Amino acid sequence: MSLISTLARLDAVRSGRAQALATVRHRHLSERPMVFVPLTTAGEAGAPLGALVGTDRDTPRLLAVTQPRDRDLRFAFLAELAETVLPYIDGYADDIEAAERNETDPETGKRVKVEVELCSDAPQLIVPSRAGIEYVRLLGRSMRFRRTAEQDPDTPYPAPPHIPLLGRWLTHYGERARVPGSSLLLAATDLLGRHWATGQSSLEDQHLGALLAWIDPTSGEAGESGAEAALRAELERDGDGQLVCPPAGPATDPAFDNKLLAPAIDRYDRARKALAAAEDGLAADAHLGELAAAERHIRELLAAQMRPTWDAVWRALDLLRGLPEGARAADRWTRDRWSYTGHRDRVRAGEPPQPRRDDAVTAAQKLASRETAQAQLEAQEALDDPLVMAGRRLAGEAFTSEVLDVEMTMSEGKRPSPRPLVTVRTDDAPHLGERTKVYRSLDGRPQTAEFVRYEEEAGVLVLRVTDKMGRGKEPAPGSVPEKGERICWTLFEHDQRGGPQLPDPEATPWTHGGPPGASAERPDPVTAEDIL
Repeated sequence: MSLISTLARLDAVRSGRAQALATVRHRHLSERPMVFVPLTTAGEAGAPLGALVGTDRDTPRLLAVTQPRDRDLRFAFLAELAETVLPYIDGYADDIEAAERNETDPETGKRVKVEVELCSDAPQLIVPSRAGIEYVRLLGRSMRFRRTAEQDPDTPYPAPPHIPLLGRWLTHYGERARVPGSSLLLAATDLLGRHWATGQSSLEDQHLGALLAWIDPTSGEAGESGAEAALRAELERDGDGQLVCPPAGPATDPAFDNKLLAPAIDRYDRARKALAAAEDGLAADAHLGELAAAERHIRELLAAQMRPTWDAVWRALDLLRGLPEGARAADRWTRDRWSYTGHRDRVRAGEPPQPRRDDAVTAAQKLASRETAQAQLEAQEALDDPLVMAGRRLAGEAFTSEVLDVEMTMSEGKRPSPRPLVTVRTDDAPHLGERTKVYRSLDGRPQTAEFVRYEEEAGVLVLRVTDKMGRGKEPAPGSVPEKGERICWTLFEHDQRGGPQLPDPEATPWTHGGPPGASAERPDPVTAEDIL
């Protein structure tokens, strides 16, 4: 946590209201996102209980599992989920534009530009909290390897064909959510927590109702502080002992499980057994009505549990849309579009689903790309937002300065180039050492300078500009700072470089498991001496 974030949290405690951490929105929000509010059963990881899903805040689609222990009902839930989500995901697949991408020529080995398809937009999923992202990843892992009757006629529990396909997409979205700055799959609590600081811990911020109580209190007593409103959102119960603001995170509240859900499921089970034991048509019709009423009651209970969270997610999106989008958020969304387009192409090409475990090279590539994305995100957020840059300035990683003087000097060598010395004054305390490089944004591109000396008597810094001045002996117009100009310099690079080149998966060294699919050394056969 940065110093300015800590100060903002302390100020939130003092004032009783959340404090802004950003002046712009650092994540892209789609004009038509799909909100997914899942609910799971207690005691069994990943067992679906229900969900609210859709793109219209007024008419969500309710999916329910009336008996979570019934495998057929769980498959029916997943099939209905696929019927809802896949058309939304596929709706962006054919709206394309032409784009250029660098690829390696297999014959020459050189990097060349080729024209490829890029989807003009990409589908975006929004879940209430970080636990929802983990649940999406868990659903994807449990669905993408399901066997269908077409693939394996002898499979004991064949899945509908579109269930494995949804699993592949959910896995892709779950993996993409691990890339810093990605916006394909977002949690409402993480979005709000990035742009506002509350007076509670980051763990408490994962309760969407409590987080909104700090940021945008809409009810309660006049003069109620954010802490009081958040406590009420977490603990307030109605006359039946049920939470007024259920977290749906995606676990359920124990009071709901014990007092409402368990009796309703028992009623459903009794009605189903009675229907199965009916001896004639009249009795079957009566028990069928009881079964329908029991099912309808469970669906109403689940809808009541998820609807407050559904409304809270849309309320959070309204708050976030009130912030202007950061200038570089569109670049990160373009990388998300490339990711979506690439997975679309893999699905259409009939490639197999993602493996259960990445090989050594793929895992290293993912880790390196995420580290690069994290550094890029931190730099871009600071460049887009003066409030974020203030945090970097407090940490000594950037400084603002006024140009006092510019002295034109030239480099030594056969072809001398401009190397102007810029004298600046700053009130910040940057961590500068000998020949430390600093950067400023010049027409959207980073210009590099290096620290020369600190003149203690005058209290000024001397910097030498080293690039982005053209190739002539005279600097290009506007490329050299002018006297009186105020400039923000950073000690971090604006564009992060990639890591070292990794080998192809087929060339994985034996120290890292060898190539994918390489058979491991077989153990010695078991003999009689091995058995006591």
